[in-house]
Amino acid sequence: MTGVSEPAASGSSAVLATETRPGSRPAVDLSVVVPMFNEADNVEPLYEQITSALEHLGRPYEVVIVDDGSSDGTFEKLRDVHRRDDRWRIIRLRRNFGQTAGFSAGFEAARGDVVVTMDGDLQNDPADIPMVLAKIDEGFDIVSGWRLKRKEPFLTRRLPSMIANRIISRTTGVSLHDYGCSLKGYRREILRNVKLYGELHRFIPAIASWQGTRITEIPVNDRERVAGTTKYGLLRVFKVVLDILLVRFLLGYATRPFLFFGALGGSLTLAGTALLTYLAYVRFVVFEPIANRPLLIVAFGLVLIGIQIISTGLLAEMAMRTYYEAVGQRPYRIAETLDSERADTTEPAHVPAT
Repeated sequence: MTGVSEPAASGSSAVLATETRPGSRPAVDLSVVVPMFNEADNVEPLYEQITSALEHLGRPYEVVIVDDGSSDGTFEKLRDVHRRDDRWRIIRLRRNFGQTAGFSAGFEAARGDVVVTMDGDLQNDPADIPMVLAKIDEGFDIVSGWRLKRKEPFLTRRLPSMIANRIISRTTGVSLHDYGCSLKGYRREILRNVKLYGELHRFIPAIASWQGTRITEIPVNDRERVAGTTKYGLLRVFKVVLDILLVRFLLGYATRPFLFFGALGGSLTLAGTALLTYLAYVRFVVFEPIANRPLLIVAFGLVLIGIQIISTGLLAEMAMRTYYEAVGQRPYRIAETLDSERADTTEPAHVPAT
């Protein structure tokens, strides 16, 4: 059985608690990524339920658990599980970085062609994973869980979630009933082009949609928490609102920021110019004094602010072009290449199973 390494003394932000065996590891078809924070009482039930759900599938799998700086003995229990079953790979973060960072660390470590995510509090049902995989096998790139019968209180959890899901769907153009459900399935190549920070893990379907992904959702079981305490509060609602604005900007203007800043700055400049034109008419045609009019200050303010925003847009456009040229990033994704001169394909398209 593989050993477990304790946190190193270096400044690394994460420690993989699995030593590399001699030789190459066997290929993995499925990676289940689960971030956990102070969920010691849920470790054993989670192991039993995930193992029960996946053993009979006949697909080589791994479970990547990210301990997000737990202080209640979660890591010690995860280490015991790893000693019994080295398909469970444990990543221990040096402090609590948040759920998005946990998912990001898990995605980077995952080796499966398909990556399934879920919460570590057992409110997501591991028995639903085969349904997610079945949809992936049909040709979808992202499968999102939809908790039809949620167990949380209506006013403090379900109602805000319903409102947020509607706003997110309308803002991003990706219509899902339950963005907050952590039980999701992804093709690994989709996640390769998604960078996460803040609270963006719930927005992965929307962020990935620009690649031309096929997205669907399926009803999944939602269960009451039986151990541990919830990590969600009303502050998260405010964070989600800010992230909605960020995602909308990323989807619409990430590769062309001048369109956003130019439109906003241009509108303000035109409004200010129109007011100045009116004031010029009042002064030189009607012969009324305008020096003591507040409208004059407003007009000049709109013009100056508009010019500053346009300048910001030009700088953002230059920065974006520098980014794409410097790192060789492409503002597009190729699905498939048919070329008699080449035998290889780039980012091959996934054809639905027949």
